[in-house]
Amino acid sequence: MTPDLQNPKQLFGSRLRELRQAAGLSQESLADLAGLDRTYISGCERGRRNASIEALYKLSHALGVPASALLESPALHTAPASGDSDDR
Repeated sequence: MTPDLQNPKQLFGSRLRELRQAAGLSQESLADLAGLDRTYISGCERGRRNASIEALYKLSHALGVPASALLESPALHTAPASGDSDDR
């Protein structure tokens, strides 16, 4: 799902999912590490929850990143056009 660039909850959720997946964690594993409920993680990732400052710090600690990393824009990757290659 591409986040609505005008919706900060969706942007945060996309970034949270991106960092969680990069860390190789499931929602449940991240929730356990952060001391949060899995449904809270799911709600945040879907842009349905408004994460608290406390949750932001718990998540950043569990992911091993600075809290500010969760507020960066998610990588909005698009598939490269066929024939494009970075292997030059």
